Amino acid sequence: MKWSAHIESWPAIRPFRITGKVWNTFDSIVVELAEGGAYGRGEALGVYYLDETAETMLAQVETLGGALAAGIDRAALQRLLPPGGARNAIDCALWDLEAKASGRSIWELTGVAPKPLVTVFTIGLEPEPEEMARKAAAATRQSLLKVKLDGDRPVERLRGIRAARPDARIVVDANQGWTFAQLQEVAPVFAELGVEMIEQPLPRGGDAELAGYRSPVKLCADESCLHLGELEAAVGRYQMINIKLDKTGGLTHALELAAAARARGMGLMVGCMAGSSLAMAPTFVTGCLCDLVDIDGPLLQKTDRIPAIQYDGANVAVFGPDVWG
Repeated sequence: MKWSAHIESWPAIRPFRITGKVWNTFDSIVVELAEGGAYGRGEALGVYYLDETAETMLAQVETLGGALAAGIDRAALQRLLPPGGARNAIDCALWDLEAKASGRSIWELTGVAPKPLVTVFTIGLEPEPEEMARKAAAATRQSLLKVKLDGDRPVERLRGIRAARPDARIVVDANQGWTFAQLQEVAPVFAELGVEMIEQPLPRGGDAELAGYRSPVKLCADESCLHLGELEAAVGRYQMINIKLDKTGGLTHALELAAAARARGMGLMVGCMAGSSLAMAPTFVTGCLCDLVDIDGPLLQKTDRIPAIQYDGANVAVFGPDVWG
C-alpha cells in the first residue's frame, strides 16, 4: 500500500476562543492511502490539551510507515497506536479506502443509517459579554447555539445571549473552566434560561465531586471521557458523553464507544476539534447515532475543501462518496 501524510492549515474566520486557548488557524494532518487503484483519505486535528500538534501527529504517523506500506488493517492499527489524532487520520483513511475499493458506501460498511443532521453553531468566548450576545444575534440561521464559557461572568454572558436569541436552543461548554461550587451556583440559573446541557464544567481528573450530584441541567463529559477505557469513570458523574474522533483515535473506536455508552443508558453527543469537511464526514457518521451534534468545523473556517459537506444554516445534508466514504 502506498501512503503519504502532510500538514494543512485552515485560517479561522475570526480568532476562536475557549477557556485558556485561542485559535487563529486550525492545523491538521491528512493521511492518504492508495492500493489497487483505490484511494482513501483521513484528516485529524489532534487533542490539544494532551499536547498533540500537527507536527507530533505527523511524526507519529511516520513511525508506522513500514506497517502502512505492508498493508495495515483497522484491527492492527488499534493495537499499534494509542487513541489520538494520528490514529484517527489513519483509521478514517482506511475506512475511505475500503469504501472506494469495495464500491460500498460508508453507510453500508458501518451499518449506520444516514440522515440529515442539525448541528450546533459555536459562539466562542469573547472578552465582553456584549460581544458574545452580538455574535449570537447575528447567527440568525442557526437554531442551536453552543456557548463557550469560563469562570468570568458566565451568568451575565448567558443572560445576554438568551436576550439576544430567545428563539434558540442553547447548550453550554465550560471547557474545564469552573469549580464545583460555581457549577452549583450557575446550574439552576441556566436551567431557568432554558440551557439544555452543560459540557465539561470541571477539570479533567478533578470531577469526582460530580458523583451523586443531581444537576438541574444535564452534564456532558468531554475531556473527562476520551475513549472506552474512561467510560466507566464517567458513568455516575455525567448523563452524556461527547464522542470526538480525535479522542477515540478514529471512527472504529468511536462506534464502539457509542454502543457501550448507550448500553449504560447515557446520552450521546458527537463533537469535533474543528476541521474541514474531510474531518467532519466520519464525525457525521457517528452523529447519526447521537442526540446532539457538533460538526460546525467548516463554518468556523474561511474556506473548506471541495467537494464539501453542504450546510444550510444549522441543517447538514448527507454527503456522498465524493466527499468521503
